[in-house]
Amino acid sequence: MQYTTLGRTGLRVSVAGLGCGGNSRLGQGTGRSTAESVALVRAAIDLGVNFVDTAEAYGTEDIVGEAIGAVPRDRVVVSTKCRVRRDGVLQSADDAVRSLEDSLRRLRTDHVDVFHLHAVPPADYAHARDVLAPALLEQKAKGKLRHLGITETGPRDPKQEMLTTAVTEPPWEVVMLAFHMMNQNARRTILPATRRRGVGTLLMFVVRNIFSRPEALARSMTELAEKGLVAAALAAQADPLGFLVHAGGAASLTDAAYRYARHEPGADVVLFGTGDVAHLRANVASILGPPLPASDTARLAELFGHLQGVGLDLPIRGRRRPSGTNARRDSAG
Repeated sequence: MQYTTLGRTGLRVSVAGLGCGGNSRLGQGTGRSTAESVALVRAAIDLGVNFVDTAEAYGTEDIVGEAIGAVPRDRVVVSTKCRVRRDGVLQSADDAVRSLEDSLRRLRTDHVDVFHLHAVPPADYAHARDVLAPALLEQKAKGKLRHLGITETGPRDPKQEMLTTAVTEPPWEVVMLAFHMMNQNARRTILPATRRRGVGTLLMFVVRNIFSRPEALARSMTELAEKGLVAAALAAQADPLGFLVHAGGAASLTDAAYRYARHEPGADVVLFGTGDVAHLRANVASILGPPLPASDTARLAELFGHLQGVGLDLPIRGRRRPSGTNARRDSAG
């Protein structure tokens, strides 16, 4: 495993972070048992993954709590989140503190290392900063959280307006952002600011359906070509990203996606989601792989560097895929 320091927090974290949300939710979305999901978290820890990201909204905090109870608390960095709204209504400061307490109970710990306000849209940012954050900073002073973070809602904020403001202001020490090969906006707007200010970064949406399902990629390329955002000739190709897979390059499209994000300047942790141990190992291997050839990353920038909000599909809730379904499709968020 490779490790880095998460911004100015001082936390030493694995560059591969286990995301407990997405479509899989540690396998809960694909029919896995609680015991299997607990075993998956422990398998990740055994591989050296020490950053585990969950959330109240994911329904996996109890699983993480059971899994990390088997290891010394200082061996794992726990990240979780609370909503800014519940049932459409903005949460109060007391609500946010209550959410933190509930998360601590489910996680079976007396503190979380990073506590985020979750999927904050631009319209709710001032409330998150001015109402919820001060109450949570009081809990930080009590030792119930070590660092305060904020995460964006990629599909509903494609231009990353919320984070463009948040990364320039206190009190955020960590941010979670959407970034992938065809959604590179953060390299111009977010990541330069986080590097300059020492804000830790967690990358989500690194692999989603657009890179794991050929039909999703074909559909997206067609739509982009119809809007004049990519060349029609590119959309007409049977394998428009096939140039990434070659000797000396990536082994697969998902391998390319993980390696691309991992080696972006300013990227601290690449989050991945899975419900299967074999896919867990494959994802970690890709994240630990070398950078893509410079010619490939240059071509990605030329083809897609101008795009915003592409491939940021929301997780599917309310139905389970068969347990044999390729859980590697998931990326946390």
